[in-house]
Amino acid sequence: MHEKVVVLGASEKPERFSNKAVRLLKRHGHDVLPVGLNRGRIGDVFIVPMKNVSLDNVDTVSIYLSPENQKNYYESVLKWRPKRVIFNPGAENREFRSLLEENDIEVIEDCTLLMLAKSEF
Repeated sequence: MHEKVVVLGASEKPERFSNKAVRLLKRHGHDVLPVGLNRGRIGDVFIVPMKNVSLDNVDTVSIYLSPENQKNYYESVLKWRPKRVIFNPGAENREFRSLLEENDIEVIEDCTLLMLAKSEF
């Protein structure tokens, strides 16, 4: 099943895990929206700043931001009502996890890249 996936913390830098995740998600046929601080591109996909994002029907949000940098995104992610949120290694956040769970959003602490590689996405 192909999903609509938002990647929070997207970077143009090819060595960054968020960049690798966007590329791999695309390769697996998912509809990917990279959201980052700065405009840019990952392959043929444009990175958009948060202020330009208005979404619905989001299946998954994959987070590549430190817990401190996630605070500005709480309200938007909750408004999108994703089915699940993946906290990639280093992004785990107890406060945000609680908010998501209170709103019946599934929380996964795992690596998006490994989940895709193991066909567990």
